[in-house]
Amino acid sequence: MKVAIFYGSKSDDQVMAKAIDLLKEFGVSYESYVLSAHRVPEKLVNTIKQVEKKGCEVIIAGAGLSAALPGVIASHTLLPVIGVPVNAALGGLDALLSIVQMPKAIPVATVGINNSYNAAMLAIQILANKDSKLKTKLNKFRSDMKKKF
Repeated sequence: MKVAIFYGSKSDDQVMAKAIDLLKEFGVSYESYVLSAHRVPEKLVNTIKQVEKKGCEVIIAGAGLSAALPGVIASHTLLPVIGVPVNAALGGLDALLSIVQMPKAIPVATVGINNSYNAAMLAIQILANKDSKLKTKLNKFRSDMKKKF
């Protein structure tokens, strides 16, 4: 497993599905987990440790409302964490600001509201730095994209 996808509520399935679809398109292995940073914090920490042991290289975390999940995950791992603000209230702006305003030394890369597709793309770019086959696929994807415009 190269990517772990976390989201705080089953209701975030539709938003996070775009990340899953793109990872599948690129043949990137992943596992997904629905875990709340507030409701099951111990289980979340244990799961983070498990994905690290499985060789996970990047984590994508989607959250709305207080949007603590990406930051809590980042505080428990050295793996890169990409936050996806989910529109659960206030147009998702509350989640965006919560995720992007991390304290010094605990960064979370943050994409646009509901944009799990870009989170997966960023994860693929990170992984492509060490995986030549994935880098070739990414270069072809970009080339094909340019031809469409």
